[in-house]
Amino acid sequence: MTDSTGVSEVERFLYDEAALLDGGRLDDWLALFTDDATYWIPLEAGQQDQLTSASIVFDDRRLLGIRVAQFTHPRAHARMPAPRTVHQVGNVRVLADDGHELRVRSTLVMIEFRRERQRTWGATVEHRLRRIPDGLRIAAKRVDLVNAEGELDGIVAIF
Repeated sequence: MTDSTGVSEVERFLYDEAALLDGGRLDDWLALFTDDATYWIPLEAGQQDQLTSASIVFDDRRLLGIRVAQFTHPRAHARMPAPRTVHQVGNVRVLADDGHELRVRSTLVMIEFRRERQRTWGATVEHRLRRIPDGLRIAAKRVDLVNAEGELDGIVAIF
């Protein structure tokens, strides 16, 4: 569904998700996920199975909650200072919509600044979005970093 500004419901959802991450509102971001959600960053291009292959991140909803709690904990020295980010979402395409869930692919460029260092991350992102009475929620999110097989030098930002 497209509104009068030409922005679809799906695009608006992805833009709002990016704004939560950039604003450091990680508890609100976490609330976008369903109870059975997964968050996956594969280690290799084209990786098909998160359970039998190594991954950079593979979290269920509980582990994602722990990740957010650790990230926001005041004594998380490894993440201090917290990175400042800008997420640029583009090329949003709905690949499938069965009326209950949508499969959406987009591109992501994230600029991260932390400790006088700026890094640029690029990725293709696939969301499985579930329709609920209040709108959309993330049932699965897969982030395929273009440099996943390269030296990552510690990821401290959330994609």
